[in-house]
Amino acid sequence: MIRRIAIIIIIVIIALGAVFIFISSSGDDTNVKQSDQQPKKTLPDNENKETLKLEPSLDSIFDLAKQGKVMDNNIVVGETTADDVQEAWGEPDEKADTDVGLFLNYTSHDIDVGTTDNIVSDMRSSQDQFTSFDLDTIKSYEKPDDTHYYQDDGHNQIILVYELSNDYVLKWVFPKRSGDADNPDVDHISLSKEISRGNKGMYSSDTDNMSLNEKIGQMIFSGVNGTKMTAETRSIIQKYHVGGVILYGDNITSKTQTVNFLNEMKTANADNPYPLLLGVDEEGGSVTRMPDEIKSLPSSRSIGKMNDPDVAFQAGSILGEQMKTLGFNLDFAPVLDVNSNPDNPVIGDRSFGNNPKIVSQLGIQTMKGIQSEGVISVMKHFPGHGDTSKDSHLKLPKVDKSYGGLSKLEFTPFRKAISKGADVSMVAHILLPKIDENYPASMSKKVITGILREDFDFNGVVITDDLTMGAITNQYNVAEAAVRAVKAGGDLLLVGHNPDLIPIVFDKLKAAVDNGEISEARINESVERITHLKEKYQLSDEKTPNLNVQSIIEEVEAIREKVY
Repeated sequence: MIRRIAIIIIIVIIALGAVFIFISSSGDDTNVKQSDQQPKKTLPDNENKETLKLEPSLDSIFDLAKQGKVMDNNIVVGETTADDVQEAWGEPDEKADTDVGLFLNYTSHDIDVGTTDNIVSDMRSSQDQFTSFDLDTIKSYEKPDDTHYYQDDGHNQIILVYELSNDYVLKWVFPKRSGDADNPDVDHISLSKEISRGNKGMYSSDTDNMSLNEKIGQMIFSGVNGTKMTAETRSIIQKYHVGGVILYGDNITSKTQTVNFLNEMKTANADNPYPLLLGVDEEGGSVTRMPDEIKSLPSSRSIGKMNDPDVAFQAGSILGEQMKTLGFNLDFAPVLDVNSNPDNPVIGDRSFGNNPKIVSQLGIQTMKGIQSEGVISVMKHFPGHGDTSKDSHLKLPKVDKSYGGLSKLEFTPFRKAISKGADVSMVAHILLPKIDENYPASMSKKVITGILREDFDFNGVVITDDLTMGAITNQYNVAEAAVRAVKAGGDLLLVGHNPDLIPIVFDKLKAAVDNGEISEARINESVERITHLKEKYQLSDEKTPNLNVQSIIEEVEAIREKVY
């Protein structure tokens, strides 16, 4: 009996133990489940970076960029100071003082921070979340506002530019295509915002700091003799302070010679705070000044027949590349004349065609292509040379149309180009008797001030066509024509083919100011426009390296294959 009771007690004890273990286990499980259901604590700011990290989608990248931010940091372009950056990230691995400001390099973050007056003005990032995208993906996500190309000794890049809200600019930078099938990945992005500087820098619109001689010199765009520096050319630059120099075909023999010649001019101008405008007539087709090593583009007429804005932009960007590689910073292109007269002896295939809409669209795209390379584009020949039967190089043409008639055709491309950011307009030697029966457009206040400035609201630089052309020299003294052009509202006086005239034009302009025929205030207006243009394009007299041009030759060939 006792034995049976003991066995029962043992069984009960074992059962109670099992129950206790089961209940304990269930309680632990419940605690675990309850714990999983509690919200996890989010750490503030960057203490829980993994939780806050955004997925690298183009939507999120563009949305942040509109706020001045890039992913995975708290810097705000245009607001955060350089001191804030260094306090958060420590001393940079490197510092680089450039023309656009101080850059702080943080290798651990894959970011370069550009600063202007101690404010972050540019962030450049090569993080994986950006470099995982390719060129075609970015372009198909959203069409860029502009496409730039950049080349120096160490870089050959294509840059897609997006102008965002709040004045932010997002750039996607790629190594340049090596072939039509190539679709490069992003090298880095740049998010920037222009910061107003606390000083005017080397360019000053305060003409009180300039002598009258310097002001008048800035208004002269001179031709030169020969293919290398001479005492005459040095005098034109140093004694007469010319604002610009143009080269023609007989000044150019090779790529190296051209680069060296322009570098010699920059050296001669070194003591002048205002860099030289260095220009050339390079349109492609029948008007080309390219040395043999650099092939020229097809004519504008050929591009007009294709009527493809992308090809026109590409042609413009190649023109810009050619200019920059040789050392020029200004191209007298594109031609915006509507070639409405088939007997026209001077425009012909230089025009995109006889349709003002096509001329406007392709001309503007070519202009933008040139500008995208940091080269100044000159639209020409206002008010339109397309309906003439005489060559203004030899005689003065006449267009017997009313203002209304010109508005329907000739004016259209110029008016539209002005609305799209034209910087410089060349005014032609054309007589418009129904507007001004006394003076050609290049010397007419009714045309330059009345139409171009007031009616079309053009605030850029006005340059005359070459004052040594027959249209002028057959009827006027060149120096007197220069004075008349300034009184009409012109800014730059192109004296292209006779450097001996530079002292005469200079002295005549100075005398006109001294005797009150032209006010110094009028001179100041033009000089401020010219120096503003030089500042806008950040021109300098820094020497141009002698670069390889093979990639440009290949680009020209690609365009020629499309057109022909």
